[in-house]
Amino acid sequence: MSIHSAVGKGPEQAFMTGYLDALALVERLHRLLLDVIKDEFERVGIIDLNAVQALLLFNIGENEVTAGELKSRGYYQGSNVSYNLKKLVEMGYMHHQRCEIDRRSVRVRLTQRGREIRNIVEELFSRHADGLQNKQVLDMTRLEDITSSLRRVERYWTDQIRYIY
Repeated sequence: MSIHSAVGKGPEQAFMTGYLDALALVERLHRLLLDVIKDEFERVGIIDLNAVQALLLFNIGENEVTAGELKSRGYYQGSNVSYNLKKLVEMGYMHHQRCEIDRRSVRVRLTQRGREIRNIVEELFSRHADGLQNKQVLDMTRLEDITSSLRRVERYWTDQIRYIY
């Protein structure tokens, strides 16, 4: 359903249609982001990582985190984080060790190889930021407006989840 199909159906229906369009766009953008990362990795000859794993490496950066922290910080990208962490350790992209305080918890951090992948993703994002600005797709004001709007939706959804429990 597009925003245009809501014309003449009242403001509530028009808003609902616009909201559904925005939700679909967010979902498509996330999938497209993963495709962009996958294409970049194919271009540079990296075939042992998937895009979700690369995004996890990028988001972890120089931090040392637990799997639980990955989820609570928003680094968890919708696939099995434990599986991806295990694979990243096995492939040599991450170090892991049991937490001294809570032996059930495992802390992870990037290896040199993991930092190299993180840098590739960072360079990709930097090129895209330059391209978006240079081709006038977005300016700083519009980017701030988008980010501000998405943060408000994030807070609203977070409040809805908290209200349920």
